[in-house]
Amino acid sequence: MSRRLVVAVALGLVAAAAVAAQQAGFVRTPLMDHDLTVADHHGVMARVEIDPGVSSGRHTHPGEELGYVIEGEFEIAVDGKAPQRLKAGDSFFNPAGVPHEGKNVGATKVRIVGTYFVEKVKPLTTPVK
Repeated sequence: MSRRLVVAVALGLVAAAAVAAQQAGFVRTPLMDHDLTVADHHGVMARVEIDPGVSSGRHTHPGEELGYVIEGEFEIAVDGKAPQRLKAGDSFFNPAGVPHEGKNVGATKVRIVGTYFVEKVKPLTTPVK
């Protein structure tokens, strides 16, 4: 079996496990995972879908997050800042290690493209109480 095929299968299994471990109504689907020129970091692009009334839960990332709202309306609460209401066409930034939470406050599914520039050895998200 070629090395590329082994890597592709492994990434597929990791992505499937990540999707299965998520809460009902919130799905983060990895689209791309690529090494960066910054040592020990990688970039992850994901499609995020949140059903009406559902929240991501408070969490952090081991690096920066850039997000773009494709569809729907949601509120993002970042520790130390006032909550923001975002809609299709809006973008947002979450700093490394800062707890935040996104909640669908509209009547339709929220769809976001999230891009994460994170440390390789840490999980993409860590829940925070």
